[in-house]
Amino acid sequence: MIGKYNTFRVIKEVDFGVYLDGGELGEILLPIRYVPPGLKPDDELEVFIYLDSEDRVIATTEEPYAIVGEFAYLEAVSVNKTGAFLDWGLMKDLMVPYREQAERMKEGQKYLVYVYLDDESKRIVATSKLNSALDNLMPEYEEGQEVELIVIGQTDLGYKVAVNNLHSGMLYHNELFKPIKIGDKCQGYIKKVREDDKLDISLEKPGYDKIDGLAGEILEKLKAKGGEMNVSDKSPADLIYKVFGTSKKNFKKAIGTLYKQRIIEISKENIKLIK
Repeated sequence: MIGKYNTFRVIKEVDFGVYLDGGELGEILLPIRYVPPGLKPDDELEVFIYLDSEDRVIATTEEPYAIVGEFAYLEAVSVNKTGAFLDWGLMKDLMVPYREQAERMKEGQKYLVYVYLDDESKRIVATSKLNSALDNLMPEYEEGQEVELIVIGQTDLGYKVAVNNLHSGMLYHNELFKPIKIGDKCQGYIKKVREDDKLDISLEKPGYDKIDGLAGEILEKLKAKGGEMNVSDKSPADLIYKVFGTSKKNFKKAIGTLYKQRIIEISKENIKLIK
């Protein structure tokens, strides 16, 4: 429950807030500054649970930038003898102990971290040693499955991503059609589960379903533009992405489908509906 969103029933009102029924955690205070107008006993409310500066379980309706089990790109707002403290959207900053820092953190810089619950102290902390947080479970994905990604590093081959906050995957440079950077969150698709259980990831859904759908979108845009658009398979990749939101590779396949069906004409400068 700690470090997660929970839905609790209001037990009673007090001058400084309301108490919630936290089950095995006992009564949990929701300070008055977070109490929504009109909230009364027996109402239910979704809150985030964490420990305050005195290690008391407390609730808030504020939303942290990441919860336990998630990655986030956060700024270090202070550093002292116990570790670094990151702004994660709550009044109490998120601590990264020195032992959990891949490199010594400096105030004012941003770091990609994984948020977890320390078993001994029950405090929510973070680590920038990301490999320890990934690939601890067997990957069970199907090719083409949609997944949540966060970019966690860059290599000569491409960008390393965390997949569903559980597994590591790779986005290859030669398959990227838009700029990305460390800390970016986006949706992607499982391209391949390799024999070594590593994941190859694509930002576009692989297979003919994506191409067919894209061909239809291009056709509709052509109709809306009077049957002609000044973009073709010779156009720059960034222009194609700006107009159609896709890679040049998939764009060429899609207009090839329309061309084979004798729906469009293709020139160096444009594509045009055949009348």
